[in-house]
Amino acid sequence: MPAQFTLSRARLDPAALGCLLADDSCGALVAFEGRVRNHNEGRPVVRLEYEGYEALAVKEGTKVVNEALARFRIEHAGCVHRLGPLALGEVAVWAGVSAHHRDEAFAACRYIIDEVKARVPIWKKEFYADGDSGWVNCNIR
Repeated sequence: MPAQFTLSRARLDPAALGCLLADDSCGALVAFEGRVRNHNEGRPVVRLEYEGYEALAVKEGTKVVNEALARFRIEHAGCVHRLGPLALGEVAVWAGVSAHHRDEAFAACRYIIDEVKARVPIWKKEFYADGDSGWVNCNIR
């Protein structure tokens, strides 16, 4: 997998995404799966929906992945974020890194997911069990 950030409206397959990072020179493959949970701040959540400014999201997300490649001693990195409606338990975002050693892989994967969440223009709307809904964490720096 070349360094990349992509958006998807289809379900993510974490095992297949991890295979794209496989490299016989790497002893570590670290991946993060952000999944839809059934609660937030004490409220029962029944589903989510993600919207994004797609062109800018891909541009900024790719910048984040490339920063990780430049900053950490890693060989491969990628990140995929879902858009559209998601059910409980679905993978909303996947980030993965392969490296020769685990310390760099863990640090780079953490960097990617933290920066994507902070900088990429993707917005989450939660739908609650009581019928209410609301936008959450819409702060982009």
